[in-house]
Amino acid sequence: MLRTLRCSAAALGLGLVLAAGAPAVAAQKTDPNGRFTAEEIHHFLEGFYGNHGPRPWERENLVSDQLKERIAQNPGYDLLLCAQNEPRDIEVGEVTTAQSARVGWATITTHWGQGATDSFTAYVDLDATRPIELLDVDCATPEG
Repeated sequence: MLRTLRCSAAALGLGLVLAAGAPAVAAQKTDPNGRFTAEEIHHFLEGFYGNHGPRPWERENLVSDQLKERIAQNPGYDLLLCAQNEPRDIEVGEVTTAQSARVGWATITTHWGQGATDSFTAYVDLDATRPIELLDVDCATPEG
């Protein structure tokens, strides 16, 4: 199922890129309180990470300024992937939202050679009055 969603998202790449850059209110169906839903966040993260990691456009346009500063402080390490190389495949796990904290997050699993995997957590701001963007990444392995 996840593979099908990623392929569909890739086929609609241009539409997703255009929608991601549009104002959130017009491009997204938010909950009644003006927050992105878990489904919207999941679709965003699938489009953002794709199969092998974010492309330059996503890195420039869909990442918070604070996270960009952290990335700049870690040359030679891809903080968005918590790795130094490009993975063979990426899966986005179930999204959790914390309305009181105004963030949503999901475990991102990267697949490497010989069946090896790594996981990290990606965070998205729930505020749908602004375009959706990656807010933070925690490279510590999620517990579960």
